[in-house]
Amino acid sequence: MEKSAAVANGTILPLMEAFYTIQGEGTFSGHAAYFIRLGGCDVGCVWCDVKESWEAGKWPLVPIEEIVSGALSHPARLVVITGGEPLMYNLDPLTHLLKKNGFTINIETSGAHPFSGEFDWVCFSPKKFKKPHHSIYQHANELKVVIFHQSDFEFAEQHASLVSTDCVKLLQPEWTKSSVLLEKIITYAKNHPAWQISLQTHKFMEIP
Repeated sequence: MEKSAAVANGTILPLMEAFYTIQGEGTFSGHAAYFIRLGGCDVGCVWCDVKESWEAGKWPLVPIEEIVSGALSHPARLVVITGGEPLMYNLDPLTHLLKKNGFTINIETSGAHPFSGEFDWVCFSPKKFKKPHHSIYQHANELKVVIFHQSDFEFAEQHASLVSTDCVKLLQPEWTKSSVLLEKIITYAKNHPAWQISLQTHKFMEIP
């Protein structure tokens, strides 16, 4: 099978990096997890802290069997698929193989592409830079909105109105503006208690 066809059907994927660490943000903050970071992103967040992930062609195409083997070499059975933008790819084969090997699978996505894959937890983090695909809203377990500007509170509420009522709603300060925005986020959460606050604790701990 040609590589382009294999990428299209999700049996090989551009792997930027894979590493074992502690999840630092969101609902699963504090949990040991194996991160699978796929290369390629067409969303283009100006404040992205992994811009090197944007160009998919920079990263090796790795068979999903090899990716899962890497995950199995660590004791935790929690996997986080992230990017880049992981939903650029068909994630059905990778998640099926991870499930077969006993993993709980989370995804972190902007939702900018059609939904694929079998997940235990879907962290939907919409971005102003590219409109989410409509398929993401029914799957979102967690709505995590990065606050970079005052207008992002209204943006957060727009998407909150489209997810399920039991979706966890999180506001997270953009790291470089935390000192400026955190007080505003705290005040907002106190006045709008449907929202919780997420902090990037891995950056405080200085781990990947």
